[in-house]
Amino acid sequence: MRAAAILGLGCSPKNLKPFQKDSAVEWRMGLPSAADEVDVILIFGGDGTIHRHLGQLVRLGLPVLVVPTGSGNDFANSLGLRGLRESLVAWHRFTAHSTNVRVIDLGVITTVGEARTNSAVPDNRYFCCVVGVGIDGEVARRANQLPRWLRGNGGYVLSMIPTIFSFAPFRMKVSTADASNQWTVHSDQPTLLAAFANTPLYGGGMKVAPRAQLDDGLLDVCLVSAVRPFRLFRLFPTVYSGQHLKIREVGYFQTSYARVETELPIDVYADGEFVCRTPIEVGIQRAALKVLTGP
Repeated sequence: MRAAAILGLGCSPKNLKPFQKDSAVEWRMGLPSAADEVDVILIFGGDGTIHRHLGQLVRLGLPVLVVPTGSGNDFANSLGLRGLRESLVAWHRFTAHSTNVRVIDLGVITTVGEARTNSAVPDNRYFCCVVGVGIDGEVARRANQLPRWLRGNGGYVLSMIPTIFSFAPFRMKVSTADASNQWTVHSDQPTLLAAFANTPLYGGGMKVAPRAQLDDGLLDVCLVSAVRPFRLFRLFPTVYSGQHLKIREVGYFQTSYARVETELPIDVYADGEFVCRTPIEVGIQRAALKVLTGP
C-alpha cells in the first residue's frame, strides 16, 4: 500500500510515526500529482487545513483519513474521529479490510455578479463543514487573530461574546432554487447570521445544524434574524445542544442551492476561513469525497 501525508500547521513527522508501524506501507510527503501514485491520503490538521486542500482532494478522488490536530476539528468529529486514537483505529481498519470508506457530499461556494469580478479566489470553492455570512464571519475573523493554542481551547466562544454586543444586524436576502430553477425568497430582512451546513457541527462543537447529514445531497440552512444583544447572549448556549431551533428568531430548512445577497458586500467564511464577499450562491456536490470513518 502507498500512502501520502499532509502535515498541517504545528505538525511534524513525529505526528506520523504512530501510523508508520506497518513496514508494508510506502510513504510519501505531500499531495501526489496523480491518483495512481498512492492509495490513500492522510491529512493532519483541522477544518482550515482540510478546506485549503479540498479542490485537489476532489480531483484525485482518493480515500482521505483526517487526523484531528487543528484548533477546530468539527469535520473530523462529524466522521467519528475525535482524536488520534479514533484515527488510528480507522487507519488499521482500512489497511486490513478497507471496509470503512464512505463517500460524502461537499458544499460549493460560487461568487456571482460584481463579487466574481473583484474576487481573487476561484469562481467555485469547496467547503466541508459550514459557510457563514454575518456574525459568524466577524467571530471567525477575531478568532483567527488569537494564538493557535487559544483558538483550540474556546477561542471561538471567547470571540463570540464581545461580538454579540457589537455586531449590528444587516439586511440579507436568501433565496433557494428548485429543480426547475424557480427561485423562492426565504428571508429578506435584518439578519444576524445565515449558515449553510454540510455537517451538524462548527465553531468547535456548536450544533448549528443538528439535522445535517454528509451524504443526503442537501445543505441545512440556519437563519437568525435580528435579536437584541442581551437576549442573544442568554440564548447562545442553546446552540451547543441544537435547542436554538426552538427560538422564534431562528429559521431552519434544507436546500440543494441557495443565493445570498446583501445591501453591501459582507465577508463570507467557510470552515473558519475567509473565502470571498457577498453576493454568493451556495450549492452541494454529491459524492464528492471519499473519507475514512471512525469506529
